[in-house]
Amino acid sequence: MADKPQKLWGGRFAKSTDKAVEEFTASVHFDSRLFEQDIRGSIAHAKMLGKCGIIPQADSEKIVKGLQELLSDYRQGLVTFDPSAEDVHMNVEKLLSAKIGEPAGRLHTARSRNDQVATDIRLWMKDEIDAITRLMTEFQQVLVDTASEHLDTLMPGYTHLQHAQPVLLAHHLLAYFWMIERDKGRFMDCKRRADVLPLGSGALAGTGFPIDREFVAQELGFARISENSLDAVSDRDFISEFLAAAAISMTHLSRFAEELVLWSSPEFGFVELDDSVTTGSSIMPQKKNPDAAELTRGKTGRVFGGLMTILTVQKGLPLSYNRDLQEDKEPLFDAADTLRGALSVFIPMIATAQFKPDRMRRSLHGDFSTATDLADYLVRTGMPFRKAHEVVGKLVAECIASSKGLEDLTLDDLKSIAPELTGDALMLLQPENSAASRSIPGGTARSAVEKQLQAAKSLLSVS
Repeated sequence: MADKPQKLWGGRFAKSTDKAVEEFTASVHFDSRLFEQDIRGSIAHAKMLGKCGIIPQADSEKIVKGLQELLSDYRQGLVTFDPSAEDVHMNVEKLLSAKIGEPAGRLHTARSRNDQVATDIRLWMKDEIDAITRLMTEFQQVLVDTASEHLDTLMPGYTHLQHAQPVLLAHHLLAYFWMIERDKGRFMDCKRRADVLPLGSGALAGTGFPIDREFVAQELGFARISENSLDAVSDRDFISEFLAAAAISMTHLSRFAEELVLWSSPEFGFVELDDSVTTGSSIMPQKKNPDAAELTRGKTGRVFGGLMTILTVQKGLPLSYNRDLQEDKEPLFDAADTLRGALSVFIPMIATAQFKPDRMRRSLHGDFSTATDLADYLVRTGMPFRKAHEVVGKLVAECIASSKGLEDLTLDDLKSIAPELTGDALMLLQPENSAASRSIPGGTARSAVEKQLQAAKSLLSVS
Protein backbone atom coordinates (compact mmCIF):
# COMPACT_ATOMS: atom_id res chain seq x y z
CA MET A 1 0.00 0.00 0.00
CA ALA A 2 1.46 3.37 -1.05
CA ASP A 3 2.15 6.05 1.52
CA LYS A 4 -0.42 8.78 1.76
CA PRO A 5 0.96 12.18 0.77
CA GLN A 6 1.47 14.77 3.49
CA LYS A 7 -1.72 16.78 3.88
CA LEU A 8 0.02 19.42 5.92
CA TRP A 9 2.32 20.61 3.17
CA GLY A 10 0.01 20.32 0.17
CA GLY A 11 1.14 18.83 -3.13
CA ARG A 12 4.91 18.85 -2.83
CA PHE A 13 5.29 15.54 -0.98
CA ALA A 14 4.38 12.10 -2.26
CA LYS A 15 5.01 10.31 1.05
CA SER A 16 3.73 10.85 4.56
CA THR A 17 6.16 11.87 7.26
CA ASP A 18 7.89 9.04 9.05
CA LYS A 19 6.35 8.59 12.50
CA ALA A 20 9.70 9.05 14.25
CA VAL A 21 10.37 12.26 12.32
CA GLU A 22 6.87 13.50 13.09
CA GLU A 23 7.38 12.95 16.82
CA PHE A 24 10.91 14.39 16.77
CA THR A 25 9.93 17.61 15.01
CA ALA A 26 6.59 18.23 16.74
CA SER A 27 6.47 21.19 19.10
CA VAL A 28 2.81 21.53 20.02
CA HIS A 29 3.45 19.85 23.37
CA PHE A 30 5.28 22.99 24.47
CA ASP A 31 4.45 25.79 22.03
CA SER A 32 0.72 25.34 22.71
CA ARG A 33 1.56 27.77 25.50
CA LEU A 34 1.54 30.45 22.80
CA PHE A 35 -2.09 29.74 21.86
CA GLU A 36 -3.48 33.05 23.11
CA GLN A 37 -0.67 35.04 21.53
CA ASP A 38 -1.14 33.16 18.24
CA ILE A 39 -4.85 33.99 18.29
CA ARG A 40 -4.15 37.66 19.05
CA GLY A 41 -1.63 37.89 16.24
CA SER A 42 -3.95 36.10 13.82
CA ILE A 43 -6.89 38.38 14.66
CA ALA A 44 -4.79 41.47 13.95
CA HIS A 45 -3.47 39.91 10.74
CA ALA A 46 -6.97 38.95 9.56
CA LYS A 47 -8.31 42.44 10.24
CA MET A 48 -5.44 43.91 8.24
CA LEU A 49 -6.02 41.54 5.32
CA GLY A 50 -9.66 42.64 5.13
CA LYS A 51 -8.84 46.33 5.61
CA CYS A 52 -6.29 46.24 2.79
CA GLY A 53 -8.60 44.31 0.45
CA ILE A 54 -6.21 41.37 0.28
CA ILE A 55 -9.03 38.99 1.23
CA PRO A 56 -12.78 39.67 1.13
CA GLN A 57 -13.98 41.71 4.10
CA ALA A 58 -16.66 39.12 4.80
CA ASP A 59 -14.01 36.39 5.11
CA SER A 60 -11.92 38.62 7.35
CA GLU A 61 -14.86 39.10 9.68
CA LYS A 62 -15.63 35.36 9.73
CA ILE A 63 -12.01 34.60 10.55
CA VAL A 64 -11.90 37.14 13.37
CA LYS A 65 -15.16 35.87 14.84
CA GLY A 66 -13.97 32.26 14.59
CA LEU A 67 -10.67 33.11 16.27
CA GLN A 68 -12.44 34.93 19.09
CA GLU A 69 -14.62 31.86 19.63
CA LEU A 70 -11.51 29.66 19.66
CA LEU A 71 -9.96 31.87 22.32
CA SER A 72 -13.09 31.58 24.42
CA ASP A 73 -13.06 27.79 23.96
CA TYR A 74 -9.41 27.66 25.03
CA ARG A 75 -10.03 29.68 28.18
CA GLN A 76 -12.83 27.29 29.09
CA GLY A 77 -10.57 24.29 28.60
CA LEU A 78 -12.45 23.08 25.53
CA VAL A 79 -9.54 22.99 23.08
CA THR A 80 -7.76 19.71 22.35
CA PHE A 81 -4.47 19.89 20.48
CA ASP A 82 -3.65 17.46 17.69
CA PRO A 83 0.01 16.34 17.80
CA SER A 84 -0.12 15.41 14.10
CA ALA A 85 -0.70 19.10 13.31
CA GLU A 86 2.86 19.66 14.54
CA ASP A 87 2.73 23.06 16.24
CA VAL A 88 0.40 25.59 17.78
CA HIS A 89 0.08 27.56 14.55
CA MET A 90 -1.15 24.64 12.47
CA ASN A 91 -3.42 23.56 15.33
CA VAL A 92 -5.06 26.99 15.35
CA GLU A 93 -5.54 26.84 11.59
CA LYS A 94 -7.00 23.34 11.80
CA LEU A 95 -9.35 24.26 14.64
CA LEU A 96 -10.41 27.42 12.81
CA SER A 97 -11.10 25.43 9.64
CA ALA A 98 -13.31 23.05 11.57
CA LYS A 99 -15.21 26.02 12.98
CA ILE A 100 -15.70 28.29 9.94
CA GLY A 101 -14.75 26.20 6.92
CA GLU A 102 -13.13 27.53 3.74
CA PRO A 103 -12.46 31.15 4.85
CA ALA A 104 -9.95 29.77 7.36
CA GLY A 105 -7.70 28.90 4.42
CA ARG A 106 -7.24 32.61 3.68
CA LEU A 107 -5.79 33.47 7.12
CA HIS A 108 -2.21 32.53 6.24
CA THR A 109 -2.15 34.90 3.25
CA ALA A 110 0.87 37.23 3.35
CA ARG A 111 2.56 35.61 6.32
CA SER A 112 4.83 32.69 7.17
CA ARG A 113 5.15 30.62 10.29
CA ASN A 114 8.60 32.22 10.53
CA ASP A 115 7.32 35.75 11.15
CA GLN A 116 4.24 34.37 12.93
CA VAL A 117 6.17 32.52 15.65
CA ALA A 118 8.57 35.44 16.12
CA THR A 119 5.54 37.65 16.73
CA ASP A 120 3.96 35.18 19.15
CA ILE A 121 7.09 34.89 21.27
CA ARG A 122 7.51 38.65 21.47
CA LEU A 123 3.89 39.08 22.54
CA TRP A 124 4.32 36.37 25.18
CA MET A 125 7.59 37.85 26.42
CA LYS A 126 6.20 41.34 26.89
CA ASP A 127 3.41 39.95 29.07
CA GLU A 128 5.84 37.70 30.96
CA ILE A 129 8.22 40.55 31.72
CA ASP A 130 5.34 42.55 33.16
CA ALA A 131 4.38 39.59 35.39
CA ILE A 132 7.96 39.05 36.56
CA THR A 133 8.63 42.71 37.33
CA ARG A 134 5.38 42.91 39.31
CA LEU A 135 6.60 40.04 41.47
CA MET A 136 9.97 41.74 41.85
CA THR A 137 8.29 44.92 43.02
CA GLU A 138 6.25 42.93 45.55
CA PHE A 139 9.46 41.31 46.81
CA GLN A 140 11.13 44.70 47.09
CA GLN A 141 8.22 45.93 49.19
CA VAL A 142 8.71 43.01 51.57
CA LEU A 143 12.42 43.85 51.82
CA VAL A 144 11.63 47.48 52.59
CA ASP A 145 9.03 46.54 55.19
CA THR A 146 11.39 44.09 56.87
CA ALA A 147 14.33 46.50 56.77
CA SER A 148 12.15 49.19 58.39
CA GLU A 149 11.67 46.88 61.37
CA HIS A 150 15.41 46.36 61.84
CA LEU A 151 16.96 49.81 61.78
CA ASP A 152 18.59 49.08 65.15
CA THR A 153 19.48 45.43 64.60
CA LEU A 154 23.25 45.00 64.48
CA MET A 155 24.86 42.01 62.84
CA PRO A 156 28.26 41.04 61.48
CA GLY A 157 29.01 42.19 57.99
CA TYR A 158 31.04 39.57 56.14
CA THR A 159 33.80 39.32 53.60
CA HIS A 160 35.10 35.86 52.74
CA LEU A 161 32.34 34.64 55.12
CA GLN A 162 34.48 36.02 57.96
CA HIS A 163 33.31 38.72 60.35
CA ALA A 164 34.46 42.01 58.87
CA GLN A 165 32.63 45.06 60.26
CA PRO A 166 29.33 45.62 62.08
CA VAL A 167 26.37 46.53 59.87
CA LEU A 168 22.65 46.98 60.34
CA LEU A 169 20.41 44.12 59.25
CA ALA A 170 18.34 46.73 57.44
CA HIS A 171 21.41 47.67 55.41
CA HIS A 172 22.05 44.03 54.54
CA LEU A 173 18.46 43.44 53.42
CA LEU A 174 18.42 46.57 51.30
CA ALA A 175 21.47 45.32 49.41
CA TYR A 176 19.06 42.82 47.82
CA PHE A 177 16.54 45.58 47.11
CA TRP A 178 19.09 47.26 44.85
CA MET A 179 20.05 43.99 43.18
CA ILE A 180 16.39 43.41 42.32
CA GLU A 181 16.07 46.99 41.10
CA ARG A 182 18.88 46.33 38.62
CA ASP A 183 17.17 43.10 37.61
CA LYS A 184 13.98 44.98 36.85
CA GLY A 185 15.97 47.42 34.74
CA ARG A 186 17.49 44.60 32.70
CA PHE A 187 14.07 43.08 32.06
CA MET A 188 12.61 46.42 31.03
CA ASP A 189 15.54 46.97 28.66
CA CYS A 190 14.82 43.54 27.22
CA LYS A 191 11.13 44.40 26.83
CA ARG A 192 12.03 47.55 24.92
CA ARG A 193 14.02 45.53 22.38
CA ALA A 194 11.34 42.83 22.23
CA ASP A 195 8.71 45.46 21.48
CA VAL A 196 9.20 45.17 17.71
CA LEU A 197 6.71 43.62 15.27
CA PRO A 198 8.27 41.05 12.90
CA LEU A 199 4.95 40.09 11.25
CA GLY A 200 5.05 41.09 7.63
CA SER A 201 8.59 39.80 7.14
CA GLY A 202 7.22 36.60 5.61
CA ALA A 203 9.47 33.59 5.46
CA LEU A 204 12.54 35.81 5.05
CA ALA A 205 12.06 38.36 2.26
CA GLY A 206 8.87 40.22 3.14
CA THR A 207 5.72 39.84 1.06
CA GLY A 208 4.45 41.05 -2.29
CA PHE A 209 0.98 41.74 -0.87
CA PRO A 210 0.17 45.39 -0.03
CA ILE A 211 -0.06 44.82 3.71
CA ASP A 212 -0.24 47.49 6.40
CA ARG A 213 2.35 46.56 9.03
CA GLU A 214 1.84 49.70 11.06
CA PHE A 215 -1.84 48.83 11.46
CA VAL A 216 -0.93 45.37 12.81
CA ALA A 217 1.67 46.86 15.15
CA GLN A 218 -0.93 49.25 16.55
CA GLU A 219 -3.49 46.46 16.96
CA LEU A 220 -1.01 44.32 18.89
CA GLY A 221 0.52 47.12 20.93
CA PHE A 222 4.01 47.02 19.41
CA ALA A 223 6.05 50.21 19.56
CA ARG A 224 7.55 49.78 16.09
CA ILE A 225 8.01 47.39 13.18
CA SER A 226 11.17 45.51 12.25
CA GLU A 227 13.47 47.09 9.68
CA ASN A 228 14.94 44.01 8.00
CA SER A 229 12.99 40.88 7.14
CA LEU A 230 16.01 38.55 7.27
CA ASP A 231 16.90 39.76 10.73
CA ALA A 232 13.29 39.78 11.93
CA VAL A 233 12.62 36.08 11.36
CA SER A 234 15.99 34.88 12.66
CA ASP A 235 16.51 37.27 15.59
CA ARG A 236 16.41 35.65 19.01
CA ASP A 237 18.59 38.23 20.75
CA PHE A 238 15.64 39.22 22.88
CA ILE A 239 15.38 35.65 24.18
CA SER A 240 19.09 35.61 24.98
CA GLU A 241 18.64 38.89 26.84
CA PHE A 242 15.64 37.56 28.74
CA LEU A 243 17.55 34.45 29.77
CA ALA A 244 20.60 36.49 30.75
CA ALA A 245 18.42 38.76 32.89
CA ALA A 246 16.73 35.73 34.42
CA ALA A 247 20.09 34.08 35.13
CA ILE A 248 21.37 37.19 36.92
CA SER A 249 18.13 37.48 38.89
CA MET A 250 18.35 33.85 39.95
CA THR A 251 21.97 34.44 40.97
CA HIS A 252 20.81 37.17 43.33
CA LEU A 253 18.05 35.00 44.79
CA SER A 254 20.49 32.10 45.11
CA ARG A 255 22.93 34.25 47.09
CA PHE A 256 20.14 35.27 49.45
CA ALA A 257 19.00 31.65 49.65
CA GLU A 258 22.50 30.58 50.68
CA GLU A 259 22.51 33.13 53.48
CA LEU A 260 19.09 31.99 54.70
CA VAL A 261 20.28 28.38 54.73
CA LEU A 262 23.33 29.39 56.79
CA TRP A 263 21.54 31.87 59.03
CA SER A 264 18.78 29.39 59.95
CA SER A 265 21.31 26.80 61.14
CA PRO A 266 22.03 26.48 64.89
CA GLU A 267 25.61 27.63 64.30
CA PHE A 268 24.33 31.04 63.17
CA GLY A 269 20.83 31.20 64.65
CA PHE A 270 20.18 34.55 62.98
CA VAL A 271 16.73 33.69 61.62
CA GLU A 272 13.91 31.23 62.01
CA LEU A 273 11.97 30.56 58.83
CA ASP A 274 8.25 30.10 59.14
CA ASP A 275 6.70 26.63 59.21
CA SER A 276 4.78 27.52 56.05
CA VAL A 277 7.96 27.81 53.97
CA THR A 278 9.95 24.93 55.46
CA THR A 279 9.63 21.15 55.49
CA GLY A 280 10.38 18.30 57.85
CA SER A 281 12.43 15.14 57.64
CA SER A 282 11.09 11.69 56.83
CA ILE A 283 13.18 10.20 59.65
CA MET A 284 14.35 12.96 62.02
CA PRO A 285 11.45 14.50 63.95
CA GLN A 286 13.35 17.59 65.06
CA LYS A 287 14.31 18.80 61.57
CA LYS A 288 13.05 22.02 60.00
CA ASN A 289 14.58 22.27 56.57
CA PRO A 290 14.85 25.47 54.47
CA ASP A 291 13.85 23.56 51.33
CA ALA A 292 12.41 26.56 49.46
CA ALA A 293 15.72 28.38 49.81
CA GLU A 294 17.72 25.29 48.91
CA LEU A 295 15.64 24.61 45.81
CA THR A 296 16.01 28.21 44.70
CA ARG A 297 19.76 27.72 44.96
CA GLY A 298 19.53 24.44 43.05
CA LYS A 299 17.14 25.59 40.33
CA THR A 300 19.42 28.49 39.44
CA GLY A 301 21.47 26.07 37.35
CA ARG A 302 18.45 25.34 35.16
CA VAL A 303 18.27 28.99 34.15
CA PHE A 304 22.01 29.13 33.51
CA GLY A 305 21.55 26.09 31.29
CA GLY A 306 18.73 27.78 29.39
CA LEU A 307 20.96 30.75 28.60
CA MET A 308 23.73 28.47 27.37
CA THR A 309 21.21 26.53 25.27
CA ILE A 310 19.91 29.54 23.36
CA LEU A 311 23.40 30.95 22.77
CA THR A 312 24.57 27.57 21.48
CA VAL A 313 21.52 27.19 19.24
CA GLN A 314 22.21 30.52 17.56
CA LYS A 315 25.98 30.46 17.29
CA GLY A 316 26.26 28.59 13.98
CA LEU A 317 23.06 29.57 12.16
CA PRO A 318 23.31 31.17 8.74
CA LEU A 319 20.62 33.69 7.82
CA SER A 320 17.78 33.49 7.96
CA TYR A 321 15.36 31.12 9.72
CA ASN A 322 16.49 27.59 10.60
CA ARG A 323 14.49 24.89 12.34
CA ASP A 324 17.07 24.89 15.15
CA LEU A 325 15.22 27.96 16.45
CA GLN A 326 12.38 25.72 17.56
CA GLU A 327 14.70 24.95 20.49
CA ASP A 328 14.32 28.51 21.79
CA LYS A 329 11.01 28.01 23.57
CA GLU A 330 11.53 25.27 26.14
CA PRO A 331 14.51 26.94 27.89
CA LEU A 332 12.69 30.28 27.71
CA PHE A 333 9.49 28.94 29.26
CA ASP A 334 11.38 26.95 31.88
CA ALA A 335 13.48 29.93 32.92
CA ALA A 336 10.44 32.17 33.23
CA ASP A 337 8.58 29.57 35.30
CA THR A 338 11.61 28.98 37.51
CA LEU A 339 12.20 32.66 38.21
CA ARG A 340 8.54 33.38 38.90
CA GLY A 341 8.39 30.36 41.18
CA ALA A 342 11.46 31.47 43.12
CA LEU A 343 10.13 35.00 43.56
CA SER A 344 6.76 33.62 44.62
CA VAL A 345 8.33 31.66 47.49
CA PHE A 346 10.81 34.36 48.51
CA ILE A 347 8.04 36.88 49.12
CA PRO A 348 6.36 34.91 51.94
CA MET A 349 9.68 33.47 53.11
CA ILE A 350 11.05 36.93 53.98
CA ALA A 351 7.69 38.37 55.03
CA THR A 352 7.28 35.66 57.69
CA ALA A 353 10.95 35.27 58.70
CA GLN A 354 11.74 35.86 62.36
CA PHE A 355 15.14 37.51 62.56
CA LYS A 356 16.97 37.26 65.90
CA PRO A 357 18.45 40.65 66.90
CA ASP A 358 19.86 39.42 70.23
CA ARG A 359 21.66 36.49 68.61
CA MET A 360 23.07 38.71 65.88
CA ARG A 361 24.33 41.22 68.44
CA ARG A 362 25.93 38.51 70.60
CA SER A 363 27.80 37.16 67.61
CA LEU A 364 29.69 40.46 67.41
CA HIS A 365 31.29 39.97 70.82
CA GLY A 366 34.95 39.09 70.57
CA ASP A 367 34.96 39.04 66.76
CA PHE A 368 37.37 42.02 66.36
CA SER A 369 35.06 43.60 63.77
CA THR A 370 35.79 47.09 65.13
CA ALA A 371 39.53 46.79 64.49
CA THR A 372 39.28 48.99 61.40
CA ASP A 373 37.69 51.74 63.49
CA LEU A 374 40.70 51.73 65.80
CA ALA A 375 43.12 51.85 62.85
CA ASP A 376 41.17 54.78 61.38
CA TYR A 377 41.38 56.57 64.74
CA LEU A 378 45.17 56.23 64.69
CA VAL A 379 45.24 57.63 61.16
CA ARG A 380 43.31 60.66 62.38
CA THR A 381 46.08 61.23 64.97
CA GLY A 382 48.59 61.46 62.10
CA MET A 383 49.81 57.87 61.87
CA PRO A 384 50.18 56.48 58.29
CA PHE A 385 47.48 53.94 57.57
CA ARG A 386 49.88 51.05 56.92
CA LYS A 387 51.54 51.67 60.29
CA ALA A 388 48.13 51.88 61.99
CA HIS A 389 47.11 48.64 60.30
CA GLU A 390 50.22 46.96 61.70
CA VAL A 391 49.76 48.33 65.21
CA VAL A 392 46.14 47.22 65.46
CA GLY A 393 46.98 43.86 63.93
CA LYS A 394 49.49 43.23 66.72
CA LEU A 395 46.91 44.31 69.28
CA VAL A 396 44.43 41.79 67.86
CA ALA A 397 47.08 39.06 68.05
CA GLU A 398 47.70 39.91 71.72
CA CYS A 399 43.94 39.82 72.43
CA ILE A 400 43.64 36.40 70.84
CA ALA A 401 46.55 35.14 72.92
CA SER A 402 44.89 36.41 76.13
CA SER A 403 41.34 35.38 75.14
CA LYS A 404 40.06 38.94 75.07
CA GLY A 405 37.94 40.89 72.64
CA LEU A 406 38.66 44.48 71.64
CA GLU A 407 35.62 45.59 73.62
CA ASP A 408 37.22 44.07 76.76
CA LEU A 409 40.30 46.32 76.61
CA THR A 410 40.97 49.21 78.98
CA LEU A 411 42.44 52.57 78.07
CA ASP A 412 45.75 51.47 79.57
CA ASP A 413 45.72 48.44 77.25
CA LEU A 414 45.28 50.75 74.28
CA LYS A 415 47.96 53.20 75.41
CA SER A 416 50.44 50.36 75.69
CA ILE A 417 50.40 49.98 71.93
CA ALA A 418 49.75 53.62 71.01
CA PRO A 419 50.26 56.28 73.75
CA GLU A 420 48.38 58.85 71.68
CA LEU A 421 45.09 56.98 72.09
CA THR A 422 42.46 58.56 74.38
CA GLY A 423 39.17 57.52 75.91
CA ASP A 424 37.42 58.30 72.61
CA ALA A 425 39.13 55.27 71.12
CA LEU A 426 37.43 52.99 73.64
CA MET A 427 34.03 54.16 72.40
CA LEU A 428 34.91 53.16 68.84
CA LEU A 429 35.37 49.56 69.91
CA GLN A 430 31.63 49.16 70.56
CA PRO A 431 29.80 47.78 67.49
CA GLU A 432 26.95 50.30 67.85
CA ASN A 433 29.39 53.20 67.58
CA SER A 434 31.25 51.58 64.74
CA ALA A 435 28.09 51.30 62.66
CA ALA A 436 26.88 54.77 63.64
CA SER A 437 30.13 56.35 62.46
CA ARG A 438 29.51 55.27 58.87
CA SER A 439 26.99 57.96 58.05
CA ILE A 440 28.11 58.79 54.53
CA PRO A 441 25.54 58.19 51.75
CA GLY A 442 25.37 54.43 51.20
CA GLY A 443 26.83 53.68 54.63
CA THR A 444 25.44 51.49 57.39
CA ALA A 445 24.72 54.18 59.99
CA ARG A 446 21.04 54.41 60.87
CA SER A 447 20.81 57.95 59.46
CA ALA A 448 22.23 56.77 56.13
CA VAL A 449 20.04 53.66 56.02
CA GLU A 450 16.95 55.76 56.72
CA LYS A 451 17.79 57.88 53.67
CA GLN A 452 18.38 54.71 51.69
CA LEU A 453 14.99 53.40 52.80
CA GLN A 454 13.33 56.61 51.69
CA ALA A 455 14.98 56.32 48.27
CA ALA A 456 13.77 52.74 47.99
CA LYS A 457 10.22 53.71 48.98
CA SER A 458 10.24 56.52 46.42
CA LEU A 459 11.15 54.05 43.69
CA LEU A 460 8.37 51.71 44.76
CA SER A 461 5.83 54.51 44.73
CA VAL A 462 6.36 54.99 40.99
CA SER A 463 6.65 51.30 40.09
